[in-house]
Amino acid sequence: MLRRLIISIAVSSALGISFCPTDASARRTRAAVADDVPSWDQTASCRAAASIAYGQTPSERLTSCLASEQRTREELTKNWSTFPAADRNGCVKSLSFSPTYTELLTCLEMRRDVKNLRDAKPADTKPQR
Repeated sequence: MLRRLIISIAVSSALGISFCPTDASARRTRAAVADDVPSWDQTASCRAAASIAYGQTPSERLTSCLASEQRTREELTKNWSTFPAADRNGCVKSLSFSPTYTELLTCLEMRRDVKNLRDAKPADTKPQR
């Protein structure tokens, strides 16, 4: 359930849908986004997600969420330079309220995949006999 919530939030963010006012901390990190992965405090996002999820205690859910976000940030750090600067900037700018690394990675992967699909040759649509 938590994973579905995170994915739906990420998709909304990637599509530029904002449900809340812009968060000041997100605005501050946009300037240097092309060089490094932004540094965001994930506690508020994880606490909110942990409060509505089920299956573990709230404390276990919070710990699990924070660990997942840390792993995702490490993956972003490792692969940051492989994403075009325009995509990095665009994705960070699309995350307006309490951004997460999961949302950021999802946005970058979606932009990469869409570009790859657009650049791919069209498949042969003639039926084979």
